[in-house]
Amino acid sequence: MIMKQGILFLVAAIFAFQPGYAQILSGNADQLKSIAFKDLDGKYDFYKKIALQIGDYAELGFKEVKSSGLLESTLKDNGFTIQTGVAGMPTAFVASYGSGKPVIAFLAEYDALPGMSQAFSAEKTSIEGQAAGHACGHNLLGTGSVAAAIEIKQLIAAKKLSGTIKVFGCPAEEGGSGKVYLVRAGLFNDVDIVLHWHPDAQNNVMATSSLANISAKFRFHGLAAHAAAEPEKGRSALDAVEGMDYLVNMMREHIPQETRIHYIITNGGQAPNIVPDFAESYYYVRHPDKEMVKAIFERVTKAAQGAALGTGTTVDYEIIGGVHDLLLNKTLEQALQVNLEKVGGLKYNAAETLFAQKLQQGFKFKAPPISTADSIPPLEESKSVNSISTDVGDVSYAVPTAGVYVASWVPGTVAHSWQAAACSLSEIGTQGMMIAVKTLTFTAIDLFQNPKLIQEAKEEFVHAKGDYHYQALLGDRQPALNYRN
Repeated sequence: MIMKQGILFLVAAIFAFQPGYAQILSGNADQLKSIAFKDLDGKYDFYKKIALQIGDYAELGFKEVKSSGLLESTLKDNGFTIQTGVAGMPTAFVASYGSGKPVIAFLAEYDALPGMSQAFSAEKTSIEGQAAGHACGHNLLGTGSVAAAIEIKQLIAAKKLSGTIKVFGCPAEEGGSGKVYLVRAGLFNDVDIVLHWHPDAQNNVMATSSLANISAKFRFHGLAAHAAAEPEKGRSALDAVEGMDYLVNMMREHIPQETRIHYIITNGGQAPNIVPDFAESYYYVRHPDKEMVKAIFERVTKAAQGAALGTGTTVDYEIIGGVHDLLLNKTLEQALQVNLEKVGGLKYNAAETLFAQKLQQGFKFKAPPISTADSIPPLEESKSVNSISTDVGDVSYAVPTAGVYVASWVPGTVAHSWQAAACSLSEIGTQGMMIAVKTLTFTAIDLFQNPKLIQEAKEEFVHAKGDYHYQALLGDRQPALNYRN
């Protein structure tokens, strides 16, 4: 594979010096896009191999040593300057190529999800010895962003575009709020525009906002005792956890209906015949309004304190993550829409259709037609809010930002499912990734060639942000590098 890629790059280099190639590259954006499209088609196997390798690593948030290392080395081999371990996160990086303005950046993610081990199969099949899996497709996401950046780098190196291209390596998107620390460290201060993408079951420009979110671990401390012989001498930390859960669930009737609160008990004790002296629960609080999230989270902490008081225990908590809602930018969304339509969706071949049909048989609902993977719906202004949370929200309050969903999963597939993990290791996933790569590349070409587009996006950003002064919802805490423990 490496030898094959070396030959491809050699052929491309020779071709670049032919008069016809130089003449085409000196033309307009559509001509540049045509060349990039063909070039990326020739590199499909190369980027597929990287995406599947990261899929095999399946590393959890802040532990993505091999995944981030592979992306860093790929960028370095292609002429990028790399800053590693930025913002206090060992697996975060910033890769740069070029100089001057504009500065266009792509976001790369590469963390997997716990408990989502899954092989490439239309049936639920975990991989022996592997606990995590890419059920949100971040193996595709990170690889795709890197591929788009390398394509833009080649145009800058050939002096067909002028400016700087960057890739932000963003660890622990799944609950660790990695991008928040990058924003807080001022690493986006010199960036003009940020573009990003995410695997999905359909193609759409991201034209809806997201939920702001605060997450925390609540730790209760009691007194251990023999649960049968002398229970009166114990104070159960598990009782406190259950008391908190009950109080929060009672609170649901009296908070705005857009709120999402969910939790797990991460530690409920060690044995039934021991009164637990320690127990822990892990909470997420979400709402479209970041100020409302803070207010509701304060009520959740009161519930924890009340549960501790009522059970004779004590409680402390640690904020694990906190992300803003997504600040939309219609100017950039329209640019992405034009290019997504230009690239087009994915048509399944016979083998992919068979895989998709088998996968859909496992759904508990009627699946959309497989043909929707090839459709690009029009961009429509929506007043609804996507019920997910993402640390891209914090980036969007620092710099004009927009993204696109690309059908890298079988239509009907739900994120954070074994089906999504299976698709992320499939040909459907890697082909969808390349659609995203082309869309990001095309949109970046438009931005580099059209300063007015950047200016309009910035003006819209300033208006949308208003007089809001950014403050991270997770406060001044350092990255929770062991939050998955």
